[in-house]
Amino acid sequence: MKEVAVEQAVGTVLAHDITQIIPGQYKGPKFKKGHIIAEEDIPLLLSMGKKHLFVLEKNDTDVHENEAAYRIASKAAGEGIELTEPSEGKIELKAAVTGLLKIDRERLYQLVSQDEIMFATIHENIVVRQGEKLAGTRIIPLFVAEEVLKKAEAILGDTPIVKIVPLKEMKDGVGTTGSEEYNGIIKDAFGPVLVEKFGNLGSKVEKQLFADDDDEMIADCIRQLIDEGMDIVGITGGMSVDPDDRTPSGIRKAGGEVISYGAPVLPGAMFMLSYIGDVPVVGLPGCVMYSRTSIFDLIVPRLLAGERITKQDINGLAHGGLCLNCKTCTFPVCGFGKA
Repeated sequence: MKEVAVEQAVGTVLAHDITQIIPGQYKGPKFKKGHIIAEEDIPLLLSMGKKHLFVLEKNDTDVHENEAAYRIASKAAGEGIELTEPSEGKIELKAAVTGLLKIDRERLYQLVSQDEIMFATIHENIVVRQGEKLAGTRIIPLFVAEEVLKKAEAILGDTPIVKIVPLKEMKDGVGTTGSEEYNGIIKDAFGPVLVEKFGNLGSKVEKQLFADDDDEMIADCIRQLIDEGMDIVGITGGMSVDPDDRTPSGIRKAGGEVISYGAPVLPGAMFMLSYIGDVPVVGLPGCVMYSRTSIFDLIVPRLLAGERITKQDINGLAHGGLCLNCKTCTFPVCGFGKA
């Protein structure tokens, strides 16, 4: 930092805010730290009684905070992300489309281990919608060395840290099990809930079949839905431990490769995930019908985004898998499902 006469300050970078006071009208910063003094600023500065200014000295290779923030944000942002204009070394990353948010956490941690660069995100694996704020970056000093910036850019490489994966418009098949529904003793209430839940994610329940508490009948139901071109199959009912609950054995009999029977999530402990070829077949416990938020909201959006969920993915839900059943649900702006 050095002192210069106002008349000689054109092109220099202001090292501090300058406050303007107009009695009875205004008091506040007229020029902010980091402002580059222009020719037209000189008369106003003189009228404010400024004869000298403190300005910043920098190396020729140093990069201004706004330019540095843009370089970081543009490399970190992937598909479906838009950037705000840089301001005071800050840029926000926002959703340009609706989809599943994915964060490369390992490289995010590598990036923020670099001095003078800040980058923060919301949690991943949630459905985000256009205009929502997802991440922000800020350069800590007013100028950052080119060497520091290049190290950060090397970590970012050509693969984004933040991206949105569109949810596929899948054809959803529903198999409803239970003697009560099958024999018409009670009206099925689960199917309409799934129509709404899948619809909110951009997919459509194309067909619903009913089966008695019989594992062979349940297996036939699953096979028929897949044969008719369903992209994902949800089986409701029969997921508990009662002797008449035959859904898990029916899924296995249909040829399902069981990834997990049970999940460390409440509500959703009796959830089952399997695959028949590339088609996910999920056993949905009753909580999906009556709970505002459940295992459905943690797993199904990822399936609709084309992810193949593993046992490790399911196990990873244990940390954050307890829903507090808040009186006013704010999911996904809460801790449920966040590792």
